[in-house]
Amino acid sequence: MAVLGIDTSCYRTSVALVENGVILRDERRLIEVKSGERGLRQSEGLFQHVRAIGEIIETAFSGFNGSLDAVCVSSRPRDVEGSYMPVFTAGEAVARSLAAAGNLPLFKTSHQQGHIRAAMFSSDIIGDDFLAVHLSGGTTELLRVYAGLRPDSQMRVELIGKTTDLNAGQLVDRIGVRLGLPFPAGAHLERMAASGTSRSLAPTSVIGDNISLSGAEARLMRLIDAGERPTDVAREVYSFLERTLAKWMENAVRKSGIKTILMTGGVSSSEMLKSLLAARIKKRGSDMELYWADPGLSGDNAVGVALIGWDMLKGVAAHARHDIS
Repeated sequence: MAVLGIDTSCYRTSVALVENGVILRDERRLIEVKSGERGLRQSEGLFQHVRAIGEIIETAFSGFNGSLDAVCVSSRPRDVEGSYMPVFTAGEAVARSLAAAGNLPLFKTSHQQGHIRAAMFSSDIIGDDFLAVHLSGGTTELLRVYAGLRPDSQMRVELIGKTTDLNAGQLVDRIGVRLGLPFPAGAHLERMAASGTSRSLAPTSVIGDNISLSGAEARLMRLIDAGERPTDVAREVYSFLERTLAKWMENAVRKSGIKTILMTGGVSSSEMLKSLLAARIKKRGSDMELYWADPGLSGDNAVGVALIGWDMLKGVAAHARHDIS
């Protein structure tokens, strides 16, 4: 069974082709953001998706001699009522057209669920009930995930906590751009941070189930204005994120009793963040178990969306076999 996955998020046009759980194609194109800018309007993102998606679909199907059995698309940012961004309409329109033209099943999921499914695929996490931290430019949330891997069920995501202001990716990008780095700034800022030192100058703010990042942004901006070494400011970003996430997750583990946590989203691709959190867990003797997606499947991609479509298609097939019997 082959499924085409489509994801048109804020900063990347993505298409993936999965056959029987194997990734055959993974095509992506980054949305262009002008130098010095920290983002772009939804209308501009939508235009760039429309311009790119046809070409990357053609690339994805180049050399594919099989038959397509279903299409799956991320039609919204998160699986909650009212979740909407215009950029996702580009992918949904193309997905609906392909499904109608080929008389194929059309499955819809959320961008966030796609992130989680891709992370599940590329990590060795086991179980149907675990916690997940989704860190990106558009989302910073702590979730409880019911994976829905059985043929008679679907993935469900329950919100536990969130940021009350900035997202983790926004913090990274804003500080990075202020330091003269290109957008998106994550990989560039991490390289800069590698030669810096941290004195834990940015204060954490973990209040109940939620966190706040805006105070850290203000503190880091003041450090830049005061002439602090750029490498040290960069390092402070990752120190702050490590300390904040550790407290946040420790609270969630105590409250839920669940020790397994899946790390996903573009910010979680940071090897520095991974190393800092691992060191803290070891030092504190914590029994948290962190699972990380492969960096290549941490950022925006359509692989998880395609895999969710494959999961749903298997469920349809299983029900059909049951009805026949």
